[in-house]
Amino acid sequence: MRSAIVVAARATAAVVSGLAFTAIIGSGTAQADPQDCVIQQDAFSATATCHDTDAPPGREYALIVDCWGLHGIPNAFPLYAIGPFSQSSPSFVPTGQATGACSTNWGAPSLNAGVITNARVEIYRQ
Repeated sequence: MRSAIVVAARATAAVVSGLAFTAIIGSGTAQADPQDCVIQQDAFSATATCHDTDAPPGREYALIVDCWGLHGIPNAFPLYAIGPFSQSSPSFVPTGQATGACSTNWGAPSLNAGVITNARVEIYRQ
C-alpha cells in the first residue's frame, strides 16, 4: 500500500513539473512542416489549421501531438509508464482543421494524462 502511494506521488510530481515546463516554454503559435499550416497550442490542447490550396489531389495531413506524462505501454496492457509519448489525429484535408490533446485517443477512451510539449503537422498521404 505504501509503495502505491509513493508511485502516485511521484507521478503527480512529474505531471506538475511537466505542466510548469510546458506553460513556460511550450505555449504559443508554431509554424508547421507544411508551410501552409498554423498550429496553436497550450499545455492541454493543440489545433492545426491548414490552407494548402495548391496541394495535389488526394493529399491528407495529420496533427501529431508530442506529450509528457502517464501513458499506456503499447502492446503491454495494463502496464503504464511515465515519460514522453505521441498521439496523432485522424487525417484531414489540406484546407481543413484538426485538434488534439494528450488525454484522448481520438475515438477510443484512454487513461493517458499528460501535457503537450510539441505539436506538428505531417503529410499522412501524398
